Amino acid sequence: MKGPAYKRILLKLSGESLMGSQDFGIDSAVLNQYAEEIQSARELGVQIGIVIGGGNIYRGVSNSSDDIDKVTGDHMGMLATIINALALQSALEHHGVVTRLVSAIRMEVIAEPFIRRRAVRHLEKDRVVIFGAGTGNPYFTTDTAAALRAIEIEADIILKGTRVDGVYDSDPEKNPHAVKYREISYMDVMKKDLKVMDMTAITLCRENKLPILVFNMNTPGNLKKFLTGAEIGTKVIDSGPSAG
Repeated sequence: MKGPAYKRILLKLSGESLMGSQDFGIDSAVLNQYAEEIQSARELGVQIGIVIGGGNIYRGVSNSSDDIDKVTGDHMGMLATIINALALQSALEHHGVVTRLVSAIRMEVIAEPFIRRRAVRHLEKDRVVIFGAGTGNPYFTTDTAAALRAIEIEADIILKGTRVDGVYDSDPEKNPHAVKYREISYMDVMKKDLKVMDMTAITLCRENKLPILVFNMNTPGNLKKFLTGAEIGTKVIDSGPSAG
């Protein structure tokens, strides 16, 4: 079997992806599938860090009509990511994957505090590390948290698992004629306002020359295929665009 193309990755998962066909919450079938995908990647010898969102539990607030201010809403969202991280940790451990949950907000009863050197050491010991609670600060998304943690742990690439198979010039779920990019530059993502990751995350990746792969995490085997050299999804790098 071909060896992995990357030594250390940061996998970014959305909270919404855990809902499956439900309106909210966690679909156990999706959770189990993700655990199997991550297990198969881990068996290749890849060091894996994970950031997961919380949108399946709490989406934050767009205005103050419900009397929840933005900062409080963001803190609630950070706690939602911890719920998802605990669920993913449990699923991974049921598949025999040694896992550590670290949190940007101190809650030692259920998670280690985030200390960069300790997190890297966990990775070096072949433990999957789940980074919870975003950056620990309001006004920053889990996309930004993924970019920040990937840079801090010196990951080779960010893999953003979504429900579509890459980056398109328009929403492929609404436009059947949408064109998929095989590769696209950070600058073109920003100029075209493509919803890959938020602008802070894209800027961080661009400044640190950290590539991003957007792929369909819901297709069984996709994660392992990419790590063993298959061309799937769309890569965001310092070049492009290239349709395909």
